[in-house]
Amino acid sequence: MESLENLHMIVNYLISSKKYHFLLAAIKGLRNGAVYGIRIRAPHALVMVFLFGSGTVWKKLLTILKLTRTHAVNLAKFVFSYKLIHGGLGAIEGRKKEWHSFVAAFIMGYFVFGKNNGVNMQINLYLLSRIMVGLARLAVQKGVLPEPQGAVFPWFAAVVWGVVLWLFEHHQSVLQGSLQASMTYLYHDSNRWNTLRNFLWVNK
Repeated sequence: MESLENLHMIVNYLISSKKYHFLLAAIKGLRNGAVYGIRIRAPHALVMVFLFGSGTVWKKLLTILKLTRTHAVNLAKFVFSYKLIHGGLGAIEGRKKEWHSFVAAFIMGYFVFGKNNGVNMQINLYLLSRIMVGLARLAVQKGVLPEPQGAVFPWFAAVVWGVVLWLFEHHQSVLQGSLQASMTYLYHDSNRWNTLRNFLWVNK
């Protein structure tokens, strides 16, 4: 009992110590990355696999588990390693600098999210769309681009939807597989029916 109390005191000391803060932050980042990856991927995979996947229920469940594991493990590895490198650079330099974030993420982005698979592709594309908007806003904030005088979002939406439907209708093979499946369901499957049942109640 006393040894457990001593261990508890040591752990509390380490957790509260500023000396080990960036290392402990990396460990907690590992935990948060895994939890977040599971929370995000599991429900998404469940819906997409059961809506558009093929095979038995058991095979679909295994696919969901595999996708969830890939997302959670990659995110956990990335957050842990990024925070470790970022904290290490700050410790070496004596303070945090803006370039530390880019370098740490650049290195681990290559090693963790550089493998071309469905999960990594989706995550990278998700981030790409957000950073393009973020960089445009930053350019306006820094005075590189003028402040828009009219509504920008409707034109943004128009270009996005115009391009994606043009690609889908005429160059479908260049789009990601999950996007092809979704758009086929929406725009091509809705062209086909031969009974009232597959017109209103079921797709095919």
